[in-house]
Amino acid sequence: MNQPLALGIDIGGTNTSYGVVDRRGRILAKGSMATKGGSVLEYIDNLKGEVNKVMDEAGRENVIAAGVGAPNANFFTGEIAYAANLPWEGVIPLAKLIGEALHLKVTITNDANAAALGEMMYGAAKGMKDFILVTLGTGVGSGFVANGELIYGHDGFAGELGHVIAVRDGRKCGCGRNGCLERYSSATGIVITAEEWLQDRQDESILRDHQGKLSAKLIHEAAEKGDKLALEIFDYTAKILGQALADAVAITSPQAIIFFGGLAKSGPLLFNPVRKYLEENVLRVFKNKIMLVQSDLPDSDAAILGASALVW
Repeated sequence: MNQPLALGIDIGGTNTSYGVVDRRGRILAKGSMATKGGSVLEYIDNLKGEVNKVMDEAGRENVIAAGVGAPNANFFTGEIAYAANLPWEGVIPLAKLIGEALHLKVTITNDANAAALGEMMYGAAKGMKDFILVTLGTGVGSGFVANGELIYGHDGFAGELGHVIAVRDGRKCGCGRNGCLERYSSATGIVITAEEWLQDRQDESILRDHQGKLSAKLIHEAAEKGDKLALEIFDYTAKILGQALADAVAITSPQAIIFFGGLAKSGPLLFNPVRKYLEENVLRVFKNKIMLVQSDLPDSDAAILGASALVW
C-alpha cells in the first residue's frame, strides 16, 4: 500500500523552502525559491510550478495535504496579517490561495508554531506533552505546547514570547512597543547590545575592529577567544532571556525548553548563563525541573519538517 505523504512549505522573508515528507520525518524531495519579486498572485503561481516538481518526484498521488509555516500566519483563519518581513501588504488569505493552486487541503500557522510541531513529531520533543520551543534568529519566536496541544489562544496569536516586555521602557521594537525580548535576546538584539556598549564604553575588545559591521557570529567567535566584552555581552543577553523564561515557566510548567536558530548554536556560551539566570529567577516549585535542550532537527530541513507536521 502506498504511504500517505505531507507537503511542507516554509515561507520566509527571503526564501521559501518546500518538501514532501513521510510520517517518519523523511524528506523524499525538496526545493526552494525566492519569496520576493512580485505580487502575491505571481508568487503563488511560481510556487505552484516549483512545488509540482517535487510532488511529481515523490509521488503526487500520495500527497494528502499541505502544511505552511509563515510569519504572522493564523491557524484559525488561514490568513497572514501585516507580516513585516513579507513583501505583501495587508491581510492575505494564504491557505485558500495555495489550496486552490495545488488542489490540496492547506493548514497554516506561524513559523515558530510550526517549528514546535516539528520538534514534537520528529525532534527533541518527541514524546513530550509540555514544552516551549524558542527560536533565536533575527527575532525571538516561540511555540507553547501544553497537554500535548499547541496553544493558539482564541484568535490564533498566542505564545508570542518574543514580544513580552523584558526591559521596561527599553529599546523600540518593530511591533511598536518598547523593551520586547527580541530586541535583547535575538541575533539582532545581541548585535545592538554590542554596538551600544562599544560606543558607550572604553573596554578593549577585538569587536572594535568590526564596529558598525558586527554580527552574532562575530560576537560568538570573540567570546570563544576569551574577549571579556564579548563574554559580558553574552551574559547580559542570557540574563534577560533567562529572566523572561522564568516567567514563562510559571505559566505553562514545561518539561523542557527547546532552542532553535542561529544564536542557539552558541552552545554553552549562551546556555550556561541562561540556566543560571533561569534557576535564580524561577519559582521555587519549578527549580531544577526544566530541561534546556538544543533542537534535534537539521537546520536545512527543520522548517520543512515543522510545516509538514501540520498535516499529521
